[in-house]
Amino acid sequence: MKPMSFDFTSRRSMVVARRGMVASSNPLASQAGLDILRQGGNAADAAVATAAMLNVTEPASTGVGGDCFALYYDAKTRQVTALNGSGRAPAALTPAHFAGLDAIPDRSPHAVTVPGTVMGWHDLLNRHGRMTFKDVLADAITYARDGYPVHPVFAASWQISEAFLRASPNTEDYLPGGMAPQAGGIVRLPGLARTLQGIAEGGPEAFYTGPVADAIIATLESLGAVMTHDDLRQHTSTWGDPIATGYRGVDVLEHPPNGQGLAALEALNIAEGWDLASMPWDSPQRLHLMVEAMRLAFADARHYIADLHTNPAPLSGLLDKAYATRRRALVSPDRAMQPPSYGMPVGGSNTVYLSVVDGEGNACSFINSLYYGWGTGIVARGTGVFLQNRGACFDLDSSHPNVVAGGKRPYHTIIPALALKDGELWACFGVMGGFMQPQGHFQVISAMVDDDLNPQEALNRPRFCLESGTSASVLCLEEGIPVSTMSRLAELGHSVKPVSGRGRGVFGDGQIIRRDAETGVLFGGSDPRKDGLVAAF
Repeated sequence: MKPMSFDFTSRRSMVVARRGMVASSNPLASQAGLDILRQGGNAADAAVATAAMLNVTEPASTGVGGDCFALYYDAKTRQVTALNGSGRAPAALTPAHFAGLDAIPDRSPHAVTVPGTVMGWHDLLNRHGRMTFKDVLADAITYARDGYPVHPVFAASWQISEAFLRASPNTEDYLPGGMAPQAGGIVRLPGLARTLQGIAEGGPEAFYTGPVADAIIATLESLGAVMTHDDLRQHTSTWGDPIATGYRGVDVLEHPPNGQGLAALEALNIAEGWDLASMPWDSPQRLHLMVEAMRLAFADARHYIADLHTNPAPLSGLLDKAYATRRRALVSPDRAMQPPSYGMPVGGSNTVYLSVVDGEGNACSFINSLYYGWGTGIVARGTGVFLQNRGACFDLDSSHPNVVAGGKRPYHTIIPALALKDGELWACFGVMGGFMQPQGHFQVISAMVDDDLNPQEALNRPRFCLESGTSASVLCLEEGIPVSTMSRLAELGHSVKPVSGRGRGVFGDGQIIRRDAETGVLFGGSDPRKDGLVAAF
């Protein structure tokens, strides 16, 4: 077959069902989650089954060597709980390990934080699920052991990574026959199958102690890292409450820091003061305002977001509508701002995202990540487990809230989201992709609320992206946005970068499930930029 053209123009219609729906970036993963729903599992059970399958089918993006976050909507109580399944820096890690550096190297063994995924899966099932690890990991184990055909978008990414994988430790399973697989090529992952089988039989202890833990520590020690068995044994997830804001009658909920959902909510608060619906979605006026709102939100996010347990952020002040009014006043309608500073409120990226809503109306917005593609590139020998590089998100400035320290969680890019209307579930959604994520949340919510688009239409719409998630970033504009709009934005002072073809991966990958509270009907969309599928019954 000829190589992917990466023409993501979509003619998909949304999927409509009532008894249950799973949306993810891989068809086999969506179907694994749907099978769990059909067996009587709920949204939490299906989310873990889907995430585990994505570890097998998209191993560069996610896995048990990474972290996870979830928001869970309980239809009976109408309450939302936030699961933080992210790991912490090794206790012995200090800024001295990075002496002379301006930033933590992305692929350094010191960038490996404790993998939080397995305990996160366990805690989600224990609190909200009905099934066991043995039930929900069955499909992932089978496909890892017996093999699966690689889907085309992910195959193209895998091929780009071939040289990197060849130079990385213990990656033999991920180069079948010594090469990255083509689309349709069969991949078997025996090491990962054994690891998942151990988790199915022994729970999280099979990962955080025993042979898998031994392999993680031995591999890292051989590379000079300081993680210990105690770091793994002592890991815990945490539960909390979501952070939220209202946007034109819809309550948008995000995971609190150390996730970056705050940036999406701040951008929505700022944008609520403009009549975006009166402007064409692809007009320079509307895109300029939305980009400026996002710049201001990132200025705050990159300063304040850190581990809440060591460096609590003034969340109520940052999300106050009056604070948004003051920040909005900094925006000029006819000139891009210079990189803004963070504000002072009063008082105080390769990833997978999946969305599940069951027939009872429970919803799980779930995201799982290794951070960069293939994480650090380090596989714990014999386990098939890529270790994440989330520690690269720490800061080395000793005065910064996110400064690296042992036992601390870093700034996290991954963010699941939910939206409620009158207390009822309105949408379970997310857009993956590093610092694209809050920008994607902002854009799809605006599309659905301001323009009344359905989930698939909202995901199809071309996007903007502030490239590195900072207030000074280059503004990437996706193919499909008019050239005249791009030209005008450049005239306004934006550093515009048109993006087409393979580069369009910078705009992330989203999944959305909407629910009609009166009929229980579900409406699903899956991003055309990936191999995804909405599976439903």
